[in-house]
Amino acid sequence: MLEKAYLEITNICNMACDFCHGTCRTPREMTLAEFEALTDRLVGRVEYLYFHLMGEPLLHPLLPRFIDRAREKGFRPMLTTNGSLLGEVGELLLQSPPHRISISLHAPAANQAFASPSYLADCISYARRAAGNGTIVVLRLWNLGGAGERENDDILEALHAAFPHEWVKNRAGYRLSERLYLEWDREFVWPDKDSPQVPEKTSIFCYGLRNHVGILVDGTVVPCCMDADGVLALGNLFETPLDEILASPRARAIKEGFDCRRAVEPLCRTCGFVKKF
Repeated sequence: MLEKAYLEITNICNMACDFCHGTCRTPREMTLAEFEALTDRLVGRVEYLYFHLMGEPLLHPLLPRFIDRAREKGFRPMLTTNGSLLGEVGELLLQSPPHRISISLHAPAANQAFASPSYLADCISYARRAAGNGTIVVLRLWNLGGAGERENDDILEALHAAFPHEWVKNRAGYRLSERLYLEWDREFVWPDKDSPQVPEKTSIFCYGLRNHVGILVDGTVVPCCMDADGVLALGNLFETPLDEILASPRARAIKEGFDCRRAVEPLCRTCGFVKKF
């Protein structure tokens, strides 16, 4: 059993942030019938269901329904969002709450054209109410070492004003209040098939296919949440059960390579996210 699956309910985003890889795939939203079919094939195979890989999940009009159906099927629904739509759909998410939501506060710093003056206030308001409603909320600043880091002072000032008591430090950042966290991390480089590769013998480890898998909006299964364009397509979950896909020669070679601290696929040798491990 895998710990989590990244189920891409849409590959459409309302931003074009400079730190994000983006995707060249055809823009698409998952239908309810497709969601039902794919999640039926994941029941008993994964515990945490993340509603993204690329794309902004809050754009999907069926998101509350998807969350409810995921819970009914025994999953723990998880969201990662740029937060720009929380002012519009936050109330709906309070009625159909995910198990956890991560809000990337560094996104508007990378794309000012989409940053509403009320953006941060909307994120804080939702975070406070969602955490009080039982959802785990993580406010992300994954921009250390990047150009967006210079925007952090204003964000931190607003957070200190909203949560003026002493913050409790933890491994990833701080606990601001019950079920509400601030998480730091460095900006990373997305894998890209046209980017320079590290040498084949470089020691590389990844949790892809070990504890998680990605499913693109068209049902294509990929090893991890970093394969923005489906370069490492392993099969299609609409057509083939997950166990058969994971037992395919390519999937086994990728996993066994990482077991030996080796990236057998060229795309993996361009990934900056693996440096976290």
